[in-house]
Amino acid sequence: MKVTVDMTSCERYGHCCFEAPTVFELDDDGELQYRSDVTDVDAGQLHAAARACPVQAITLDAD
Repeated sequence: MKVTVDMTSCERYGHCCFEAPTVFELDDDGELQYRSDVTDVDAGQLHAAARACPVQAITLDAD
């Protein structure tokens, strides 16, 4: 699955980090870091992370 985050919309609330912690994380400066190509993560976690985003900045595309 391909993960894209619109970084101009992202407000760094971190909800995605709780839903899919192996894909999303906030670094020491509070900036969102994420893996864009994921095959080893449960799709349910990725969909939950996208739904949890208050500004809907996360897009998921099946490969």
